[in-house]
Amino acid sequence: MTSTRPVRIAVQIRPQHAPYERIRDVAAELEDAGVDILFNWDHFFPLSGEPDGLHFESWTMLAAFAEQTSRVEIGALVNCNSYRNAQLQADMARTIDHISAKGGTGRFIFGTGSGWFERDYVEYGYDFGTVGSRLDDLAASLPLIEERWARLNPAPTRKIPVLIGGGGERKTLRLVAKHADIWHSFSDLPTLDRKLGILAKHGEDVGRDVSEIEISTEVANRSIDEATALHERGATLFTLGTGGPDYAIPGLDEWLSWRDGLNA
Repeated sequence: MTSTRPVRIAVQIRPQHAPYERIRDVAAELEDAGVDILFNWDHFFPLSGEPDGLHFESWTMLAAFAEQTSRVEIGALVNCNSYRNAQLQADMARTIDHISAKGGTGRFIFGTGSGWFERDYVEYGYDFGTVGSRLDDLAASLPLIEERWARLNPAPTRKIPVLIGGGGERKTLRLVAKHADIWHSFSDLPTLDRKLGILAKHGEDVGRDVSEIEISTEVANRSIDEATALHERGATLFTLGTGGPDYAIPGLDEWLSWRDGLNA
Protein backbone atom coordinates (compact mmCIF):
# COMPACT_ATOMS: atom_id res chain seq x y z
CA MET A 1 0.00 0.00 0.00
CA THR A 2 2.20 2.83 -1.30
CA SER A 3 1.31 6.23 0.13
CA THR A 4 0.39 9.12 -2.16
CA ARG A 5 2.44 11.50 0.02
CA PRO A 6 5.73 12.72 -1.39
CA VAL A 7 8.82 10.97 -0.11
CA ARG A 8 11.00 13.13 2.12
CA ILE A 9 14.57 12.70 3.29
CA ALA A 10 15.61 13.93 6.72
CA VAL A 11 19.00 14.01 8.38
CA GLN A 12 19.45 13.85 12.14
CA ILE A 13 22.43 16.02 13.05
CA ARG A 14 23.57 14.45 16.31
CA PRO A 15 24.84 17.38 18.39
CA GLN A 16 27.88 15.56 19.74
CA HIS A 17 31.66 15.50 19.37
CA ALA A 18 31.93 18.74 17.39
CA PRO A 19 32.07 22.49 18.06
CA TYR A 20 28.90 24.38 17.28
CA GLU A 21 30.53 26.12 14.32
CA ARG A 22 30.82 22.73 12.60
CA ILE A 23 27.19 21.86 13.37
CA ARG A 24 26.05 25.20 11.92
CA ASP A 25 28.05 24.55 8.74
CA VAL A 26 26.59 21.05 8.39
CA ALA A 27 23.05 22.43 8.66
CA ALA A 28 23.78 24.88 5.85
CA GLU A 29 25.41 22.20 3.71
CA LEU A 30 22.44 19.86 4.12
CA GLU A 31 19.90 22.53 3.27
CA ASP A 32 21.91 23.39 0.15
CA ALA A 33 22.12 19.68 -0.75
CA GLY A 34 18.33 19.45 -0.82
CA VAL A 35 17.32 17.46 2.26
CA ASP A 36 13.77 18.11 3.46
CA ILE A 37 14.14 18.09 7.24
CA LEU A 38 16.92 18.66 9.77
CA PHE A 39 16.50 16.89 13.08
CA ASN A 40 18.69 16.88 16.17
CA TRP A 41 18.06 14.97 19.42
CA ASP A 42 17.13 16.00 22.93
CA HIS A 43 19.88 14.63 25.16
CA PHE A 44 22.47 16.23 27.40
CA PHE A 45 25.37 13.85 26.76
CA PRO A 46 26.74 11.91 23.77
CA LEU A 47 25.04 8.60 23.06
CA SER A 48 28.13 7.13 21.40
CA GLY A 49 31.86 7.67 21.53
CA GLU A 50 33.43 9.53 24.47
CA PRO A 51 30.63 9.74 27.10
CA ASP A 52 31.78 13.21 28.24
CA GLY A 53 32.59 14.52 24.77
CA LEU A 54 31.36 17.77 23.27
CA HIS A 55 27.57 18.06 23.28
CA PHE A 56 24.91 20.78 22.84
CA GLU A 57 21.29 21.26 23.92
CA SER A 58 18.42 20.63 21.51
CA TRP A 59 15.87 23.47 21.72
CA THR A 60 18.30 26.37 21.66
CA MET A 61 19.97 24.78 18.65
CA LEU A 62 16.62 24.40 16.87
CA ALA A 63 15.93 28.11 17.36
CA ALA A 64 19.30 28.85 15.77
CA PHE A 65 18.51 26.48 12.88
CA ALA A 66 15.18 28.27 12.43
CA GLU A 67 16.94 31.61 11.99
CA GLN A 68 19.79 30.24 9.90
CA THR A 69 17.76 28.23 7.37
CA SER A 70 15.04 29.25 4.94
CA ARG A 71 13.59 26.06 3.41
CA VAL A 72 14.09 22.91 5.46
CA GLU A 73 11.74 21.87 8.23
CA ILE A 74 13.36 21.42 11.64
CA GLY A 75 12.68 19.51 14.83
CA ALA A 76 13.98 17.11 17.45
CA LEU A 77 13.99 13.37 16.92
CA VAL A 78 12.78 13.48 19.57
CA ASN A 79 12.14 16.00 22.34
CA CYS A 80 12.03 14.49 25.84
CA ASN A 81 8.71 15.37 27.42
CA SER A 82 10.05 14.85 30.94
CA TYR A 83 12.48 17.76 30.95
CA ARG A 84 10.06 20.67 30.55
CA ASN A 85 6.62 21.78 31.64
CA ALA A 86 4.06 20.92 28.95
CA GLN A 87 2.81 24.48 28.54
CA LEU A 88 6.38 25.78 28.28
CA GLN A 89 7.09 23.24 25.53
CA ALA A 90 4.06 24.56 23.63
CA ASP A 91 5.27 28.14 23.92
CA MET A 92 8.82 27.22 22.88
CA ALA A 93 7.50 25.34 19.87
CA ARG A 94 5.25 28.25 18.85
CA THR A 95 8.18 30.66 19.16
CA ILE A 96 10.45 28.53 16.96
CA ASP A 97 7.55 28.18 14.52
CA HIS A 98 7.51 31.98 14.16
CA ILE A 99 11.29 32.30 14.00
CA SER A 100 11.32 29.80 11.13
CA ALA A 101 8.43 31.42 9.24
CA LYS A 102 10.26 34.54 7.99
CA GLY A 103 7.05 36.11 6.70
CA GLY A 104 5.49 32.83 5.59
CA THR A 105 4.52 29.53 7.20
CA GLY A 106 6.58 28.05 10.00
CA ARG A 107 8.81 25.04 9.49
CA PHE A 108 8.94 23.57 13.01
CA ILE A 109 7.98 19.94 13.67
CA PHE A 110 7.18 19.12 17.30
CA GLY A 111 8.86 15.73 17.62
CA THR A 112 8.35 14.27 21.07
CA GLY A 113 8.67 11.14 23.14
CA SER A 114 8.71 9.92 26.70
CA GLY A 115 12.50 9.78 27.24
CA TRP A 116 14.76 6.82 27.94
CA PHE A 117 18.41 7.77 28.61
CA GLU A 118 18.82 7.52 32.37
CA ARG A 119 21.99 9.61 32.61
CA ASP A 120 20.11 12.66 31.28
CA TYR A 121 17.69 12.37 34.18
CA VAL A 122 20.12 11.54 36.94
CA GLU A 123 22.69 14.25 36.19
CA TYR A 124 20.13 16.99 35.53
CA GLY A 125 17.94 16.14 38.51
CA TYR A 126 14.82 14.79 36.80
CA ASP A 127 12.83 11.85 38.14
CA PHE A 128 13.55 8.90 35.86
CA GLY A 129 10.49 6.94 36.93
CA THR A 130 9.54 3.93 34.83
CA VAL A 131 8.75 3.36 31.18
CA GLY A 132 5.09 3.34 32.10
CA SER A 133 5.19 6.50 34.20
CA ARG A 134 7.08 8.41 31.52
CA LEU A 135 4.52 7.38 28.90
CA ASP A 136 1.71 8.39 31.25
CA ASP A 137 3.36 11.80 31.65
CA LEU A 138 3.53 12.16 27.87
CA ALA A 139 -0.14 11.23 27.58
CA ALA A 140 -1.02 13.92 30.13
CA SER A 141 1.18 16.54 28.45
CA LEU A 142 -0.01 16.26 24.85
CA PRO A 143 -3.53 17.66 25.44
CA LEU A 144 -2.06 20.52 27.50
CA ILE A 145 0.34 21.36 24.68
CA GLU A 146 -2.48 21.36 22.14
CA GLU A 147 -4.66 23.51 24.39
CA ARG A 148 -1.86 26.03 24.96
CA TRP A 149 -1.26 26.32 21.20
CA ALA A 150 -4.92 27.32 20.85
CA ARG A 151 -4.50 30.10 23.46
CA LEU A 152 -1.16 31.66 22.57
CA ASN A 153 -0.94 35.18 21.17
CA PRO A 154 0.26 35.24 18.48
CA ALA A 155 -0.98 31.83 17.48
CA PRO A 156 1.31 29.40 15.63
CA THR A 157 1.61 30.16 11.93
CA ARG A 158 0.21 26.72 11.09
CA LYS A 159 -1.01 23.59 12.82
CA ILE A 160 2.37 22.53 14.19
CA PRO A 161 2.94 18.93 13.09
CA VAL A 162 3.31 16.52 16.00
CA LEU A 163 5.76 13.67 15.52
CA ILE A 164 5.69 10.91 18.12
CA GLY A 165 8.59 8.49 18.24
CA GLY A 166 8.41 4.96 19.56
CA GLY A 167 6.81 1.62 18.87
CA GLY A 168 5.12 0.57 22.10
CA GLU A 169 1.99 -1.19 20.99
CA ARG A 170 -0.34 -0.55 23.93
CA LYS A 171 0.43 3.03 24.99
CA THR A 172 2.67 4.72 22.43
CA LEU A 173 0.69 3.74 19.33
CA ARG A 174 -2.52 4.83 21.03
CA LEU A 175 -0.95 8.26 21.60
CA VAL A 176 0.09 8.29 17.95
CA ALA A 177 -3.48 7.53 16.90
CA LYS A 178 -4.86 10.35 19.07
CA HIS A 179 -2.28 13.09 18.60
CA ALA A 180 0.35 12.50 15.91
CA ASP A 181 0.70 13.83 12.40
CA ILE A 182 3.87 11.76 11.97
CA TRP A 183 4.82 8.43 13.56
CA HIS A 184 8.54 7.59 13.71
CA SER A 185 9.92 4.14 14.42
CA PHE A 186 12.90 1.92 13.64
CA SER A 187 10.76 -0.93 12.28
CA ASP A 188 11.81 -3.47 9.69
CA LEU A 189 9.17 -4.53 7.18
CA PRO A 190 7.49 -7.35 9.18
CA THR A 191 7.46 -5.19 12.31
CA LEU A 192 6.05 -2.22 10.41
CA ASP A 193 3.28 -4.39 8.98
CA ARG A 194 2.30 -5.61 12.43
CA LYS A 195 2.45 -2.20 14.06
CA LEU A 196 0.45 -0.50 11.29
CA GLY A 197 -2.31 -3.00 11.98
CA ILE A 198 -2.19 -2.17 15.68
CA LEU A 199 -2.16 1.55 14.91
CA ALA A 200 -5.25 1.14 12.73
CA LYS A 201 -7.05 -0.60 15.60
CA HIS A 202 -6.16 2.24 17.96
CA GLY A 203 -7.43 4.65 15.34
CA GLU A 204 -10.78 2.87 15.29
CA ASP A 205 -10.92 3.03 19.09
CA VAL A 206 -10.23 6.79 19.25
CA GLY A 207 -12.18 7.75 16.11
CA ARG A 208 -9.20 8.70 13.95
CA ASP A 209 -8.43 7.83 10.35
CA VAL A 210 -4.79 6.84 10.74
CA SER A 211 -4.15 7.24 7.01
CA GLU A 212 -3.74 10.93 7.96
CA ILE A 213 -0.53 10.01 9.81
CA GLU A 214 2.77 10.16 7.93
CA ILE A 215 4.94 7.07 8.48
CA SER A 216 8.57 7.82 9.28
CA THR A 217 11.48 5.46 9.73
CA GLU A 218 15.24 5.43 10.30
CA VAL A 219 17.30 4.18 7.34
CA ALA A 220 20.87 4.89 8.41
CA ASN A 221 21.66 1.17 8.36
CA ARG A 222 19.31 0.16 5.56
CA SER A 223 19.73 -0.15 1.83
CA ILE A 224 17.69 1.72 -0.75
CA ASP A 225 16.06 -1.61 -1.66
CA GLU A 226 14.93 -2.01 1.95
CA ALA A 227 13.65 1.56 1.99
CA THR A 228 11.74 0.91 -1.24
CA ALA A 229 9.98 -2.03 0.41
CA LEU A 230 9.10 0.16 3.41
CA HIS A 231 7.81 2.84 1.03
CA GLU A 232 5.61 0.28 -0.69
CA ARG A 233 4.08 -0.45 2.73
CA GLY A 234 3.39 3.26 3.36
CA ALA A 235 6.53 4.91 4.77
CA THR A 236 7.34 8.28 3.21
CA LEU A 237 9.75 10.00 5.62
CA PHE A 238 13.22 8.46 5.77
CA THR A 239 15.89 9.67 8.18
CA LEU A 240 19.65 9.32 7.92
CA GLY A 241 21.85 10.05 10.91
CA THR A 242 25.23 11.72 11.20
CA GLY A 243 27.49 12.76 14.06
CA GLY A 244 30.65 14.64 14.82
CA PRO A 245 33.40 15.31 14.39
CA ASP A 246 33.20 14.80 10.60
CA TYR A 247 29.43 14.50 9.97
CA ALA A 248 29.92 12.24 6.96
CA ILE A 249 26.76 10.89 5.28
CA PRO A 250 27.81 8.18 2.80
CA GLY A 251 25.33 7.85 -0.03
CA LEU A 252 23.36 11.03 0.59
CA ASP A 253 23.27 11.88 -3.11
CA GLU A 254 21.87 8.42 -3.87
CA TRP A 255 19.15 8.82 -1.26
CA LEU A 256 18.15 12.21 -2.68
CA SER A 257 18.09 10.81 -6.22
CA TRP A 258 15.94 7.90 -5.02
CA ARG A 259 13.53 10.38 -3.43
CA ASP A 260 13.36 12.47 -6.56
CA GLY A 261 12.70 9.43 -8.71
CA LEU A 262 9.79 8.34 -6.55
CA ASN A 263 8.35 11.86 -6.47
CA ALA A 264 8.68 12.44 -10.22
